[in-house]
Amino acid sequence: METLQYASKEAVIEAAIGFLEENGRTYGEALTSPSRTAEYLRLRIGASEREVFTVIYLNNQHQIIATEDMFHGTIDGAAVYPREVARRALEHNAAAAIFGHNHPSGVTEPSAADRRITERLQSGLGLLDIRVLDHLIVTEGASYSFAEHGLL
Repeated sequence: METLQYASKEAVIEAAIGFLEENGRTYGEALTSPSRTAEYLRLRIGASEREVFTVIYLNNQHQIIATEDMFHGTIDGAAVYPREVARRALEHNAAAAIFGHNHPSGVTEPSAADRRITERLQSGLGLLDIRVLDHLIVTEGASYSFAEHGLL
């Protein structure tokens, strides 16, 4: 316990992410709600100073196969390439995907660009029979779920 007392914030976050990922695979836990997924993503990317676009690849039972921080951007945007998301989904043999990205500004409201890329990703992955379950925007303390707001 003393070791954690002197660990950096980043080390603690990395340990928590590792724990969540390991439990997701080992015990068959699934990301079945926007709130659970938001917490997972807040721990992973919520405190990042630049935008990070993350994809969580899932099996048919919505268990995590892999989580990848695929695209990194600036303080107010990141370029996202649907072709790369689809390629990795096929490599992981994913049945579903959840997208997440952070807003360093602290505002979780989706931009027009956020809505457009979600539609493009959903359309492209749909052609491959890969379901898009949600797209979450996270900050350190808040989140926004496209699914909860009827945008998927």
